[in-house]
Amino acid sequence: MPLITIDPEDARDHDDAVYASPDTDEKNQGGWRVWVAIADVSAYVQTGTPLDRGAWRRANSTYFPDRVAPMLPESLSADLCSLREHEERACLAVELIFDREGRKIRHKFVRGLMRSAAKLSYEQAQAAIDAKPDDKTQPLLEPVLKPLWAAYACVWAGRQKRQPLEIDAPEHKIIFKDGKVAGVKRRERFDAHKLIEEFMIQANVCAAETLEQKNRPQIYRIHDRPSDEKIASLSDFLPTVEMSWTKGQTVTAARFNRILHLAETSPNKDIINEVVLRTQSQAVYSPDNIGHFGLNLARYSHFTSPIRRYADVTIHRALIRALKLGDDGATDKEEERYVETAEHISTAERTSMAAERDATARYISAFLADRVGNIFEGRVTGVTRFGLFIRLDETQADGLAPISTLGNERWVHDEAAHALVGEQTGQRFPLGMRVEVRLDEATPISGGLLFTVLNDPLEAIPGWRKSRSNRQGHSGGGFRDRDTKRGKRRR
Repeated sequence: MPLITIDPEDARDHDDAVYASPDTDEKNQGGWRVWVAIADVSAYVQTGTPLDRGAWRRANSTYFPDRVAPMLPESLSADLCSLREHEERACLAVELIFDREGRKIRHKFVRGLMRSAAKLSYEQAQAAIDAKPDDKTQPLLEPVLKPLWAAYACVWAGRQKRQPLEIDAPEHKIIFKDGKVAGVKRRERFDAHKLIEEFMIQANVCAAETLEQKNRPQIYRIHDRPSDEKIASLSDFLPTVEMSWTKGQTVTAARFNRILHLAETSPNKDIINEVVLRTQSQAVYSPDNIGHFGLNLARYSHFTSPIRRYADVTIHRALIRALKLGDDGATDKEEERYVETAEHISTAERTSMAAERDATARYISAFLADRVGNIFEGRVTGVTRFGLFIRLDETQADGLAPISTLGNERWVHDEAAHALVGEQTGQRFPLGMRVEVRLDEATPISGGLLFTVLNDPLEAIPGWRKSRSNRQGHSGGGFRDRDTKRGKRRR
C-alpha cells in the first residue's frame, strides 16, 4: 500500500502516513476508504521502563524556533519510530470507510509493518495537485495524491455539516541565517494542511469510539464550552465592532462561526478572530469525557502523534489491550494512574507552550535590538489598566506601550469596550486599533519590547458621557507632557 507522509518542510519526525482509494463495495457507491497509519511507539516504549518514565516526565516534545527538545530519545523520535521514506516501520493503523456524503460508516484498527512510499512537504503535495508536480510527485499524482484529495473533498463535506470552530489563527516562522534571526514570515496554509488535519481528527475519533465500545478506560482530549463570564465579555465587545451576540441562546461552535463569517468582510476581522479565540476555554486531558466543544465532537482522544505526545502513547496501549493486538498494551497499574497522568500532561503541555512563546519572543527581541528608535506598523492586541499590548505587522512581535506614553490624559480601562478611554475627553485606544509605534526598548534576555504609540487616540463614541467612563474599569493613571517627542511629532 503506497502510504505517504506529508509534513512541514522542516519536520524532524514523521508520526503519520495516509492513503485513500475509492470504496469498491457496490453498497457504498461514491464512498471512500482512507488509511491512517501511525508510528507504533508502544512497540519500543513499554510501560514502566526507564524510556517510559522519561517520556511520562517530559509528557510532550517542545518545539523551539531552531531546535526541538524531544519527548523520546532522538534514536527513537527521528529514526526507529519515525515513518521514514522507503524503510519498514512498525505502525498502528486504522481503515476508515466513508459514504459519498462524508459520513463515516465504520472503521477497523490493525497492527503491522509499513513502508512509506514517499516523504512529501505540504508545499510539494499542494504544488502537485495545483498542476505543478516535480520529479518526485509526478509518479504519485494519479495513483496516490488525486485519490487523497478526492477523499478529502468527500470528508470535508461531512465536516461542514458538523460545524467545528473555524478560527483563523495564522502561524509564523522565524527565519535563521548564520545562526541569527534574519526575519519572520507567515506560514502559508494549504489544502494539504487541512487534508492531513481532518484525517487525523477522524482517526482520533475512531480511537475514542473503539475504546468506549470495548468498555476500556482512556484519557480523552476535552474542551469545555466558554464560561458565562467570557461569553458576557464577548457580548459586550461585539457592539463596538457593529456586531452582536444574542443572549439566552445555546452556545455552539456554529454560532461563533457565523460571527467569524461576518467578520470576513470587516476591517476588524483580525481582532474579532482574536477575541473569539480568547473567549474559548483551554483544551486539556482527562479520563472523564465532556466532549470537545471546538471540534463539535462528543468523544475525542489523541492517537495520531505518539512520537511527540504521551497522551497518544496511552491511547495506543489502550487500543492494543482492548483489541488484543499484543502483550504490550495498557496495564492495570497504568490505567489506575490515568487521573494523575492526565493532570500531569495537561500541565506539561502548558509549560511547553509557554517555553515556546518565550523562546520566540527572545529571538525576535534580539532581532529588533538593532532597530531601537525605528517606527513600525501594528495593531492593539490587548488592553490593560497599565497600557496597550501591540503586535507588529512585520515580525508579529508583541510588546507593551505603557499607559504613561499615551498622552496628557487620564486613561480608564473600559473592560466592556476593550479600550482605554480618556476620562475627560472620551477619546479611546480600543482593541484592534491600527497604530504606528516607535520601538523604545528591546531586551533579548527577557524577550520584552517597549513602544511609544505615535497615533492620536480615536474620537469618543457618539453619546459618550464622562460618567460612563468613570463607572467602568479602573483608573490607569499616567500623564504625558505635551513637550515630548510624540507631542512635537503630532504638531
